[in-house]
Amino acid sequence: MNSLTSMYIDGGDFMHPILLVFILGLIFSFERLYTLRKSKINTKSFVEKVTRTINEKGIDEAKILCEKTPGSVSSVFHAGLQRYDEGLDSVEKAIMTYGGIETGFLEKGLIWISLFIALAPMLGFTGTVQGMIEAFEAIKEANQISPAIVAGGIAKALITTLFGLVVAMILQVFYNFFVAKIDGIISDMEESSVQLIDSLYTHKQKTVNR
Repeated sequence: MNSLTSMYIDGGDFMHPILLVFILGLIFSFERLYTLRKSKINTKSFVEKVTRTINEKGIDEAKILCEKTPGSVSSVFHAGLQRYDEGLDSVEKAIMTYGGIETGFLEKGLIWISLFIALAPMLGFTGTVQGMIEAFEAIKEANQISPAIVAGGIAKALITTLFGLVVAMILQVFYNFFVAKIDGIISDMEESSVQLIDSLYTHKQKTVNR
């Protein structure tokens, strides 16, 4: 810990914005982690419950079930069921529209994490350039090329690049994890929406034949 603190101090002024970028990146990452965890449900089980509720208790009870169930799939289902009286075409349009809105909600904040991933190494490289300039100025003032001056100056200059790259790698892992999770949720929404439309069509046919 002491060596890490000393490296942070030796890195100079550019270590502060790199640390700020890291903290902000983690804040956005934990917020997305919490949101995506709430949005993920057992889709197969939920679709079966909704289908059974539609067949046994009707559309209104299925709406109530969707309202009580957290997650993106249940929100999309609820939006579609709200338009059931207007016809299946309206249901399909509502599902597509709300699916797009829900996708945007899931991806909210990812652009900032992506920005921090790009900023961290750039700040590190900028700090390194500044450190190299200071190292050459030290050599100039010493009026000799001393191995100790050169090695010490270069080592200090490279610290910001090291920290910037480490920050970017950590945030990149979070980013890729979120993208994979969001793709999975979107795939669930699309697949389950097709199943909902099929269930509503079957329910409508049964209602007409009564």
